[in-house]
Amino acid sequence: MEYQAHSLKNGIRIVHCHSDSNIAYSGLILNTGSRDEKENEHGLAHFFEHAIFKGTHKRRAYHILNSLENVGGDLNAFTTKEDTCIHAAFLSEHYARTLDLISDIVFQSTFPEKEIEKEKDVIIDEINSYKDNPSELIFDEFEDMIFKTSSLGRNILGTSKKIKSYKKDDIIRFMNNNYSTDQIILFSIGNIKFQKLVNLSEKYFGEIPEKIIKKREFENLIYTPVNKTVKKKTHQIHCIIGNLAYNIWDNKRTAFSLLNNLLGGNTMNSRLSMALREKSGFVYDIESNYTSYSDTGAFNIYFGTDKDKLDKSLKLIFKEYDKLKNNKLGTLQLKRAKQQLIGQIAISSENKDNAAYNMGKSLLIYDKIDSLSEINQKINNINASDILEVANEILNPDNLSILIYE
Repeated sequence: MEYQAHSLKNGIRIVHCHSDSNIAYSGLILNTGSRDEKENEHGLAHFFEHAIFKGTHKRRAYHILNSLENVGGDLNAFTTKEDTCIHAAFLSEHYARTLDLISDIVFQSTFPEKEIEKEKDVIIDEINSYKDNPSELIFDEFEDMIFKTSSLGRNILGTSKKIKSYKKDDIIRFMNNNYSTDQIILFSIGNIKFQKLVNLSEKYFGEIPEKIIKKREFENLIYTPVNKTVKKKTHQIHCIIGNLAYNIWDNKRTAFSLLNNLLGGNTMNSRLSMALREKSGFVYDIESNYTSYSDTGAFNIYFGTDKDKLDKSLKLIFKEYDKLKNNKLGTLQLKRAKQQLIGQIAISSENKDNAAYNMGKSLLIYDKIDSLSEINQKINNINASDILEVANEILNPDNLSILIYE
């Protein structure tokens, strides 16, 4: 995937990949997420993401929602622990309409108090629905456990009490203190000439005042393994087990991504799926997850099972850990693992919505974008000793935390 990039005078960067499809994907990534909140700002990054849809100097909420949807487009947003993304899918002929709308809601929102009060109820409903889903809630509580001394431990949504307390001025203050033009990426995949995209970007984003804010500072992360059981009124036992892992800059990240996929990635033939589901019938769903952050990372395995199968399931998981820690992958095993991951990445890149976001995120973090061939080369460079090394560092039972909902 070849891309072109351009920087506006205010520091906002544009990255574009041409596509012959009539459908285009574009949006903004802002390098601010929930971890950038102070303790008394819990949930404000996510609240900001909701609030920008509530009205601007020239559009009411109704006009924002209908601007793209009336021509078949889709406008949405999400907040992570380290960034906020506003993104759209639309017919390529509507680039100007889309960029005008995104610029307006991000930089010209008025946060009308009446609409803000209504949106509080929406967010609180979102929080409550999350609490009703233990298979999702357990991930937040697990990260709270392992990141106890870091803002990464706080969930993205906030609490009902905090959300109720926020006013318009709180949102504006958070926005002014955190959003920096040199940490914003406008990404695009679509059928538009790059110079035309640059011209539209100059028109809708070029007059935004430059604002440079010091990048986030990281806390001194102190990790102590925790083993915790929480009583829940659920039909199943929910269990998550994991450890800290490699940050986005660590050279071992690719090798561990390969191990994670081999162990419990999004495939039916992963080692854990084969051992716990196919061979034993202990679980319906088991997954392995690895998320890298700027200064650290998180690895976990999640599964749900019947109470009488919990210990048996954990025993099988630790058995798979021991295999990876004590036995080098054979030549054929390693080759198959690489082929599988390379294929999955190639298929994922066909999802242009995800590809557009990943392209922008890569430019934001690394100031470059690897091609598929470059990514494949990194994967192919991994050897069996690399897998053995990361397995022993991350899958060490002495460093694992376990959270159980029963």
